[in-house]
Amino acid sequence: MARSVARLAAVQALYQMEVSGVGVEAVIREFSEHRFDRAISPEEGEPLASADEPFFAELVRGVVDNQRQIDAGIAGRLAEGWRLDRLDATVRAILRSGAFELAHRPDVPVEVAINEYVDLARSFFEGPEPGFVNAALDGLARDVRA
Repeated sequence: MARSVARLAAVQALYQMEVSGVGVEAVIREFSEHRFDRAISPEEGEPLASADEPFFAELVRGVVDNQRQIDAGIAGRLAEGWRLDRLDATVRAILRSGAFELAHRPDVPVEVAINEYVDLARSFFEGPEPGFVNAALDGLARDVRA
């Protein structure tokens, strides 16, 4: 559960970085200081589930440090005529985080990584996006894992 929360937070952080231009260390610090183990809202009063904060930070830093390679891998899995910048920013964040994990975390089984990111896509989208994420990450897994 802690890694699932970390993955969700990483996607949110990557999205935030893209739309606001905030830097990687600032967004990691913001999540660590203000979002993890905090109440969702004063009305709800329930704390978010605990996150694997080191895993979260590794995902966010890893995507930023390897973004050129990650984006090239994702672009290679898009349909002809599609460009990465045509994708929804949330889909880009999901794919980037998933691609990093597939390429750089061999301890995480392929099926686990893909399922986690497809589930995240389902939490944001009701249309074809989860299927697209599944297909793209499945293809990326074949590219980066023997």
